[in-house]
Amino acid sequence: MTDRAGTPAEPDPERENPETGGGDGTSGPAAEPRRHWLRWTALGVSVVLLGAAGTGWWLYRKLDANITTDTTAADELRRYEKERPASLVAAARNILLIGSDTRSGAGNHKYGRDKGTQRSDTVILLHLAADGSSATAMSIPRDLMVTIPSCARPEGGRTREQRAQFNWSFEWGGTACTIRTVEKLTGIRVDHHMVIDFRGFKKMVDAVDGVEVCLKEPVDDPDAKLKLPAGRQKLNGEQALGFVRARKSLGNGSDTDRMDRQQMFLGALVNKVQSNGVLLNPAKLYPVLDAATKSLTTDPGLASLRDLYDLARAMRAIPTEKVQFLTVPRRPYAYDPNRDELVQPAASELFRQLREDRPVVVTPPEPEEGPGTSPDGKPDDAETPAPSGTPTFTGRNAAEGMCP
Repeated sequence: MTDRAGTPAEPDPERENPETGGGDGTSGPAAEPRRHWLRWTALGVSVVLLGAAGTGWWLYRKLDANITTDTTAADELRRYEKERPASLVAAARNILLIGSDTRSGAGNHKYGRDKGTQRSDTVILLHLAADGSSATAMSIPRDLMVTIPSCARPEGGRTREQRAQFNWSFEWGGTACTIRTVEKLTGIRVDHHMVIDFRGFKKMVDAVDGVEVCLKEPVDDPDAKLKLPAGRQKLNGEQALGFVRARKSLGNGSDTDRMDRQQMFLGALVNKVQSNGVLLNPAKLYPVLDAATKSLTTDPGLASLRDLYDLARAMRAIPTEKVQFLTVPRRPYAYDPNRDELVQPAASELFRQLREDRPVVVTPPEPEEGPGTSPDGKPDDAETPAPSGTPTFTGRNAAEGMCP
């Protein structure tokens, strides 16, 4: 090719060369390797993206399938819908958390002989405020004397309505009976429930790489399978289970002291799970989700990973100082000091506040001078007026942790 003057022209890099292709390298024999590379790169990226999406879907399905749905309780509760209390604040949620002391199943038999029955070792009514600003976890003592309604027995037949200690409701009639007993006691509608056993609790603690506690004195409790030195230390799942269940070697040996310890530990566990080190780290988050879903039996309304995720997201948005723990106001039962009864009118006031989604304030317990009393001789959980007019109860929040 020549220019207008007849002299050879400079090669135009923008024009296509039949041997090497154009300047963009998209044609000609020399461009073939690059086209192949681009095609394989695109294919590789597609495979990775599809693989990630497939793995994500597989993990979702696996976690979702882990959850056990309690249709038996749902069917039983529907039979008594007319007698159950109504929800007064639609957006508020009340979830009954039940820790089962069953000895059946792998990993649970070591805590005692399986007699084919189970009782509620720990029961907490979790109230989530309608505006998402707070959560109040109210423990119900296992030895509290209550009226247990007539309930369907798992093996057939029915119990009669009777006055008995609270944790018998779970053994006699399972989850539905416990829910009806709580509703009868408090007037609060239970919207959802979760049941977790010993093994599930241990796995949850191990999944977050343990929870830190501080002990004033060493512990050696063969019944709780717990032996710990004094001081600051991190408990694994097995140790944590012994720590929250011990009654003879920690504190004053009362169920009151044990519930306080459970509340403190759960607060520390909430703190650990809410930390970015867990929630923002997939490698740490998946074991937590796997352990949680495997150990849960829930009502149909919470029996999917999406439902649990929505619940967890709501909890994560609540500041830890607004996640409060307290126990139903109670004192030794007049006819049996080894049992409890409600302190009135404090208990009714607490139930009303939660039922109507009104604020509750908790303050740390004062040093005890005797089981069940504060230094002024009043019950530990007796209501005291708050300056703002909001009822105040003895309790703690998740921000306090287990160590000073």
